[in-house]
Amino acid sequence: MAVEQDRDTLQHSTPADAAPPPADASFTPAAPLKDAGVDFTPEDTSATASGSTLADAKQSVRDHVAKGREQAADKARTFAEDGKARATDALTQLSQMLTDAAGQVDEKLGAQYGQYARSAADRVQGFTSTIDQKSVDDLLDDARALVRKSPELAVGLAAGIGFVVARLIGAAVDQRDA
Repeated sequence: MAVEQDRDTLQHSTPADAAPPPADASFTPAAPLKDAGVDFTPEDTSATASGSTLADAKQSVRDHVAKGREQAADKARTFAEDGKARATDALTQLSQMLTDAAGQVDEKLGAQYGQYARSAADRVQGFTSTIDQKSVDDLLDDARALVRKSPELAVGLAAGIGFVVARLIGAAVDQRDA
């Protein structure tokens, strides 16, 4: 409907509309916009103002990054402390299981083999005490020193731990699917 109205209101052009102007016609261009009273210059054109704004923005970004790092470090420390507590609890339980098993080994295989189980339980308990007494930072320093001292051992331990974790996750997924 709007198209019909547009067609009705259109004025048809004639060849005279497309004819060039006469040679004696004069042409005067319009005044440029810069002279029309509009000011296009920025309010502050000094280089120091834009430099300080840029410096302020950089400092703001640095402050936010530092704050984010601090928050991440706090979270990581909390998780590490929690993991340390869980590890010492698990090692204490393992030590107790080995001690309990030593009595059964004495009965079935003899006192000599039971002593091996007691010795293993004592070593696990000693390791647990060592971990419990050290801070997370001390444990990280010890781990770094171990990696620097023997990187092959560190890679082997990482591969072994990765294998165990993969098996545990695989078993958990299999149980969930069943």
